Amino acid sequence: MALDPFVRDVVVAGGVGLVGAAIAAPLTYQALLKTGSRQTVSEFVPEHSGKQGTPTMGGIIVIVGILTALMAVQPVHLFAVVLVAWYGLIGFLDDYVVPKMMPGKRGLGWMPKLAMQVVPFLVLWALAPGSPPWIIGVTAFVVLFFANGFNFADGMDGLAGGIGVVLALSIAVLSLVPGTGVDRTLTAGMIALACAFVPFLVLNAPPAKVFMGDVGSLPIGALLGLAYLQATLFRVPAAPDWKPVLLTLPLLIVLLVEIVPGPLQVASAKLRKGKRLFPFKTPVHHGFQAAGWPETRVVALFVLTQFVGSMVALGLFVWGMSS
Repeated sequence: MALDPFVRDVVVAGGVGLVGAAIAAPLTYQALLKTGSRQTVSEFVPEHSGKQGTPTMGGIIVIVGILTALMAVQPVHLFAVVLVAWYGLIGFLDDYVVPKMMPGKRGLGWMPKLAMQVVPFLVLWALAPGSPPWIIGVTAFVVLFFANGFNFADGMDGLAGGIGVVLALSIAVLSLVPGTGVDRTLTAGMIALACAFVPFLVLNAPPAKVFMGDVGSLPIGALLGLAYLQATLFRVPAAPDWKPVLLTLPLLIVLLVEIVPGPLQVASAKLRKGKRLFPFKTPVHHGFQAAGWPETRVVALFVLTQFVGSMVALGLFVWGMSS
C-alpha cells in the first residue's frame, strides 16, 4: 500500500531533522571546545556563576537539522532558509566574533543587533515593491518578537529547548486543523524542528554541557515567528485574516513574559536614576531563581506554562474557526 504523500513528507522531514542534528551534535560540541566558544555569565546573574565557561553556540546543532530538513521538503521555502541563515550570522557575530575581537564585550549592542534583524524585510520590500507595506511590517514585527523572546529564554538548562519543542509542535497542529486547509511544508518543517531539538536537549539537559547561544536562539525564534504567521494571519495568503491570530494569543504567553518586562526594567533604571519598575530581576526566569527557586523548578514552570498556553490556544482556534 502506497504511503500518503503528506504522511511521507512529515516522516521524511522529521527523520532528516533528527538525524541531521544527531550527526551535528558531537561534531559541534567538539568544535566548540576546540575554538573556546564559552558562555560569559552576566555580573547581574550571580546565581549562574557555575555556568561560566560552558560552551555556547550549541544551537548550531538544531540549525543543521532544520536547514537539512527544509532543503529536503518540496517546495523549498527560500525566504525561511535565508531568514535562518541571516539570523544565524547575527548570532555568530554576537556569540563569537565580537567577544573575540573586542575583549570585555559580551556581544553586539542591542541597537545594531535589532537593525541587522530588520535587513531581510527591507530587502524583501525592495524586491517586491507591489507587496502591501503593512504585510511586510507585520511580518517583521512578529518575527522580531519571536526571535528576541526566544533569545531571552536561553540560559537555563533545558528552558529554550523545552519551550521550542512545545511551540513547534503547537504550530504544526495549528496547520492541521480541518476546514481551513493544510500547509504540508509548514507542518513538515515544524515537525522537523521539534525533532532537531532532541539531540541538542541531550547536551543541554542539567547540568548543561552546552548552551544554545544567539547563533541558535535568534534564527530558531525567527523561524517560529514566520511559521506562526503562516499558520494564522496568512493561512490563506490572498486573504489575511486576524481572527486566527486573536484566537491563538495564549500561545505567546511565555514569550510575552520573557520579552516585555526586560526593556521596561532597563528603561526605568536609566530614566529614573537606577529605580526598577518591577521588584524582580528580568528576564523573569532569573527573578524566580533569585527568589530561591531551584533552576529545574523554574524550567518546569515555564515549559508547563507554554504547554497550557498552547492547549488553550489550540482549543480556542478549533472552536473559533469551526463556529
